Amino acid sequence: MNANLYITGIRIFGVAALLSVTFQTYAQEDKKDKNLNREMTLEREYDPSVQDASKVNSLPTIKEPQIKKTPIDYANFTLPVEPGKEIGILSSGKIMTDMSYNKRRGYFNFAGGTYLNLNGDLGYHILSTDKDQLNFSFGHRSTNGKIKLLIPDDYSTGTEDIKNKAKLNDNLGIIDYKHEFDNLSFKLGAQYGYSAFNYYGYYLGLGQDNTLNKNQVNQQIFFDLGFASKEKTSFNYLIDLAFRNFSHKYGMSPDKDGVKENAFGGKLGLNTELDSDKKVGIDALIDYFSYSVPKEDELSFEGFNNHAEITLTPYFAMLGENWNLKLGVNAMFITGDNNKVFVSPHVTADVEVADATVLYGNFLGSIHANSMYDISLENRYADPTKGIMPSRTWLDGTIGIKSGVVPGFWFDIFAGYKITDNEHFFIPYYGSGWGNVGDVKYLDSKVLRLGASFKYSYQQLIDITLKGVYNSWDVSDTNKDNLTQGKDGNDYKAYNKPKLEMEAGLTIKPIDKLAIALNYYLGSGRYTTFDINKVENIKMDNINELNLTGSYTFNDTFGAYLKFNNVLCQKYDLFPGYTAQGFNAMVGVNINF
Repeated sequence: MNANLYITGIRIFGVAALLSVTFQTYAQEDKKDKNLNREMTLEREYDPSVQDASKVNSLPTIKEPQIKKTPIDYANFTLPVEPGKEIGILSSGKIMTDMSYNKRRGYFNFAGGTYLNLNGDLGYHILSTDKDQLNFSFGHRSTNGKIKLLIPDDYSTGTEDIKNKAKLNDNLGIIDYKHEFDNLSFKLGAQYGYSAFNYYGYYLGLGQDNTLNKNQVNQQIFFDLGFASKEKTSFNYLIDLAFRNFSHKYGMSPDKDGVKENAFGGKLGLNTELDSDKKVGIDALIDYFSYSVPKEDELSFEGFNNHAEITLTPYFAMLGENWNLKLGVNAMFITGDNNKVFVSPHVTADVEVADATVLYGNFLGSIHANSMYDISLENRYADPTKGIMPSRTWLDGTIGIKSGVVPGFWFDIFAGYKITDNEHFFIPYYGSGWGNVGDVKYLDSKVLRLGASFKYSYQQLIDITLKGVYNSWDVSDTNKDNLTQGKDGNDYKAYNKPKLEMEAGLTIKPIDKLAIALNYYLGSGRYTTFDINKVENIKMDNINELNLTGSYTFNDTFGAYLKFNNVLCQKYDLFPGYTAQGFNAMVGVNINF
């Protein structure tokens, strides 16, 4: 389910396979990947219900172990990659209209609703053969309605309610090509994204009215190409190269130019068989970021430092009759002003302990680039004049058990622990120019996660889902020379991150062509602060949302749906000052051709 007033582009407008395709490894899941196929194939039912224009912003996604998906051969459109996040509003139910997409080459979706929310999607298979796939897709999300803003009690002026117009115009066009040679797969893709929006959030100072009608504009141009050897060879390789140009049109105000980011990425994978059930290999990921800062206003920008991020992962992998094991290590390097060298484990394992029941564990580490592009997906209202330093995850471990042994019932129970240095947390900053922009507080973080997910289906008549994750955060100041938590009385929080997340879904199909879905999401235990120096923590309102969707399939060509968001009419901020839309409705159509 998504919270209202979300930046919708996160799910539809994430860029497919940023700077990479999946490395070939010896795990069983990798054997199903078919080299580049997963990256070039949309492995889910096309579902415009999860990408409403009303979702003008996004919190990160809920933590959940990866589940192996069964490829669906009808939809070969590029799948946008979602950045790994801590929390998030989960997708609204996976129903729209129950259409058979494998019989058609294209799809079209259009929907409109209150707050001038508009959704539009168009996709077409230009080529679709065993050897060649050429696909095009375009998506549009926009909104232009007034939002009644929540005002902190301590800052209330006692005047009339404040209503600001929230504007968003998101567009993304994608074209990708894939060719299967006898001994290798080749892919080539390009994307163009355009996003215009205003900083409509509540502002404590003066002068924001001058910029409410002005739009910031983010643009991106992306190219990538890749080669991967075919399976079942003694020596396997993967090469992937990518380039992205991302830019803010403006700096802190419409009279200031913005920063441009150029990102060059390369990924290499090599492995060879030792015998029939063992492999040894190395993966390498290299990203280089360069920035163009306006010379006439150079002193107004900070943190935009040219640098490289390198991860080398040598590993040894084994495959048993009912188990998989990969033993490796990540050696990671960050160059430039924030240069660091650190090492983390890279270990994955799973074993079938009973019929259709798997015990699994993952112990990994990574560099989080926090590039301009990444941050735009996480919080488009972040301060456009501040570059965010890379974060370093020393350990991201998860153990769990999942099972589908009972017909119609599936569960996944897991626990995880993550240690990250230099993690960034968004807090509000009230300054001249746009007004309310997202500032960053850097904290070292440790988080313990406990979670479970359950699903039940009965004869294609009813589907029930329930997910829950409890996050126990422990954060401290990144500067060890400063007085830290517990010494100066500061009680830092994991700002804007929920302590508890829950999602429940119910889908009923009372008749063959009709589906009714209820989805509920709760995100509680969030905090913010308006003065990081004094650390006056303020509890944010819970995200508490119920959505209702009804869809009807007339035939394999045409379907329609009606959706009501925020049925409980709850008020809450997605980021401090940026209040979600209230109750809103949308009606749409899906067409296959």
